[in-house]
Amino acid sequence: MTPRRTAREIEIVAAGAGPPRPAAAAPANEALAMLARRGVHPTAARPDVPFPLDLEPDRAARLAASLDHYAFRLFLRGAIERRRGFAPAEATRYLSPAQARAHAEALVTLGLARRLGRGRYALRYPARSFGGTLEWYVARELERRFGCDVAATLKLRIRGVGGDLDVVAAAEGKLVCLELKSSPPSQLKPGEIRAFLLRVRALRPDLALFVIDTSLRLSDRVLPLFAGVLGVRVEALRRVERELWAVTPHLYLVNAGPDLLANVGRALAHGLHALAPAPP
Repeated sequence: MTPRRTAREIEIVAAGAGPPRPAAAAPANEALAMLARRGVHPTAARPDVPFPLDLEPDRAARLAASLDHYAFRLFLRGAIERRRGFAPAEATRYLSPAQARAHAEALVTLGLARRLGRGRYALRYPARSFGGTLEWYVARELERRFGCDVAATLKLRIRGVGGDLDVVAAAEGKLVCLELKSSPPSQLKPGEIRAFLLRVRALRPDLALFVIDTSLRLSDRVLPLFAGVLGVRVEALRRVERELWAVTPHLYLVNAGPDLLANVGRALAHGLHALAPAPP
């Protein structure tokens, strides 16, 4: 049995130790600082986007304005999937040929695509999926429209909880976490919902938004999936308005119809009202 050290011996060992490692300064970004205060230090991942990371402000503003349109997002999603080039009509089956050509030419005007001839186009900056573009767009507009401090495309490293933090925002001293899905609801799996809820429980944000870039009804598939994972009846999930649903008083499901960012703003407003003290 190892003899127990005396108080003097403990103090001698402690005094002989070197100085602690210098502490890192708090991030200047308030959203990241709020995570640091929770003991969480995510690492930044390289954004997977079909445009240069140093996109000049004017072109970034024009791209964001195009991304406001659901049809453009659908078209760009399809264009990204066709790395060897595409005819406009191949990018999505939800647009007329004229609409598809207009979006292809818009990409050329933005400098993000080139004409290949014979009516075909190719993106200049290939990406693996549309997810990174959606993260860039939502983060940018949260900052521009609502004055949030934001960070996007982060890798979370907590024991037992991994995955990505798509967008985090600081608003009125509150931490908001947004999970963004660019795939159709039919591709959503229960495991993705469980992973999202694990991250919410680990981070304890003031508000959490699960955002799906779709015009389809969330009540058809997404609500039953959430209810199943949570072990509650679908009727326990409350409709706030249209396809904005409150899973709990501080966790919301959001879709893109008719305006993705307007819906995100409604969820943010509803959540901040719920967090506020009761009026006199």
